[in-house]
Amino acid sequence: MTDPAITRPGPDPVVVAIDGPAGSGKSSVSKQVARRLGYGYLDTGAAYRALAWHALERGIDTSDAASVLDVSGDFDYAISLDPDAYWVRVGTSDVTDAIREPRVSDAVSGVARVPAVRQSVNALFRALVARSGRPGVVVEGRDITTVVAPDAPVRILLTAAPEIRAARRSAEVTTQDAATVAAALHQRDASDSTVVDFLTAAPGVEVVDSTPLDFDQTVDAVLGVIQAALSAPAVDPQQTGA
Repeated sequence: MTDPAITRPGPDPVVVAIDGPAGSGKSSVSKQVARRLGYGYLDTGAAYRALAWHALERGIDTSDAASVLDVSGDFDYAISLDPDAYWVRVGTSDVTDAIREPRVSDAVSGVARVPAVRQSVNALFRALVARSGRPGVVVEGRDITTVVAPDAPVRILLTAAPEIRAARRSAEVTTQDAATVAAALHQRDASDSTVVDFLTAAPGVEVVDSTPLDFDQTVDAVLGVIQAALSAPAVDPQQTGA
């Protein structure tokens, strides 16, 4: 079932920004929310994964910021914003599955730590949204609500208890045991937390804690936040004294 698309007057797509830690369900929930609304879906983490894959293919040490920045110069990246036809490409290579390999997961934090890379990739995200041709785009990843789209009309922090996130990620990754998956998730959180704060909601960001919720309930909770935010009357800064 597809919900009626929620729009606001204006030439630009509505941006729904969804932050959260690994294993919180950002990707699957965001994709389903996009389907329900007729929006586009942008997985921002895929860009960092694709760049990590690109660097590894070139034999680059992703812990070396200078080398990462250098190899990013010929990073020919493309991604689908269609939640029902998702693909990621680097040049002519379809890397949709390859960027989920453990070797890429291990390397991605090194790539994402480089400030100049983040700045360049963030500009790419904004351009993808602007030319999406959709009434709105659900943009998910880390620091989306604070850096990539701090002015988005809907900003959500999707989170869950660590043990729940580990269990969900373990169910998704069939090539590793639960303990290995949980350790990798903890390491990823610890590494990424040195770059962005994805566990604390910034002012104006609505928290959706999916710990007690199943998938459908989480989707409905996120849709409820979107409906409430986009149905609220716009605030005139002159009336607030801003």
